[in-house]
Amino acid sequence: MTEAALQQCLDKMDAAGVSRPAIDNFAHYWRLCASGATGVIAEATIRPLLDVPSLDAVDISEADARAALQRTVLIKLNGGLGTSMGLDRAKTLLEVRDGKSFLDLIVAQVQYARVAYSARLPLLFMNSFRTRDDTLDYLSRYPELAVDGLPLDFLQSREPKILAGDLSPVSWPDDPSLEWCPPGHGDLYPSLLSSGVLDALIEAGFRYASVANGDNLGSGPDARLAGWFASTGAPYAAELCPRTVNDRKGGHLAVRIADGQLILRDTAQTAPEEMDFFTDEHRHPYFHTNNLWLDLVQLRDVLIERNGVLGLPLIRNEKTVDPSDPASPAVIQLESAMGAAIEVFAGATAIAVPRDRFLPVKTTNELLLLRSDVFDLGEDGRLTATAAIPEISLGKRYKLVDDFDRLVPVVPSLRRAEALVVDGEWTFDAPAEVIGRVELPDTGQPEHYR
Repeated sequence: MTEAALQQCLDKMDAAGVSRPAIDNFAHYWRLCASGATGVIAEATIRPLLDVPSLDAVDISEADARAALQRTVLIKLNGGLGTSMGLDRAKTLLEVRDGKSFLDLIVAQVQYARVAYSARLPLLFMNSFRTRDDTLDYLSRYPELAVDGLPLDFLQSREPKILAGDLSPVSWPDDPSLEWCPPGHGDLYPSLLSSGVLDALIEAGFRYASVANGDNLGSGPDARLAGWFASTGAPYAAELCPRTVNDRKGGHLAVRIADGQLILRDTAQTAPEEMDFFTDEHRHPYFHTNNLWLDLVQLRDVLIERNGVLGLPLIRNEKTVDPSDPASPAVIQLESAMGAAIEVFAGATAIAVPRDRFLPVKTTNELLLLRSDVFDLGEDGRLTATAAIPEISLGKRYKLVDDFDRLVPVVPSLRRAEALVVDGEWTFDAPAEVIGRVELPDTGQPEHYR
């Protein structure tokens, strides 16, 4: 683990045309990794965040809400392929319901808000080198989407995967593209700077950014939230939701005892012996939605002051160079989480928002819910719950989207369901209703649900 290995990585990035801020950030995290840093946050160093203002109690005038939204840009993280669901292109291209993809619904939400609030409301996607072409090609069907000459996207950086043994860049001639990886969504900040998009937004009169995952359809434009954030004068804010027993794996905010600063702790930053603390929804009662608000001017000031390196906590992501081949060389991906930036900004804050601001699709369990009659799709592109959201647990045969679509061509009614637990292989190919708690066992052969 020598500086020579680091230099090999930097030379590879430079030859590939990677931006200087991205190279500097990689060097920062490489040195952290080489020093043995794990990014683990001990429970003894933090205290739970208990006192969080609620959006429901916020008093913002209609005029102030409108004014703030008119200076707001929406940024969607769109670098993921959804490989855990068997996808090989941008996850947001996946059909959610009624023939519409995530992208269609995101665009519908923005277009509706533009009319309702007379706001320019630019929409920006942070794409990765794996998602950019497909995404921009799809968005070409919306020629009116771009605003004031601003781009529709900016490109997330890329970095070399490094060998677990000596931290040198891995070589994989069978598929050289697998030698590279995105550096986690903490790359949002240096990529905004190096792309020139941050300066362009500020010069065009935009002051605030609402940032969220592309697969979270609950995080649409919200004038009241924009008005609240503008009123705080804060450089940064995070949206939180009250935790339930189903949210134990989600990251949470806490207060660092040493200096009273808000920080984010994720699963990967928790020691195994302290997971009981991490998953205790009573001890840490709010989870982090990964919906963020940024003051663009204050963000630029901090980035310039730190030469583009915010110094977010390291996340070591240990994998194999070919994710589909467990026998391929062990590598480390050096990552950071964009939500961890809360500890960089003095005066950063948080707000508790309604649960409908958090509707992500991480598995086919959530996809089934969003395609079901538990949600209504409005003309504003929003999905609104019409009943209590039931527990959904689909077996391993439903993990991949292709298998899910084959086994669930007709989504059952779930409005009166408490839970649907499926083991084995059950096909839903005719109209049906789930009432109460339904458990479908593994019978050892394909079955049909009627």
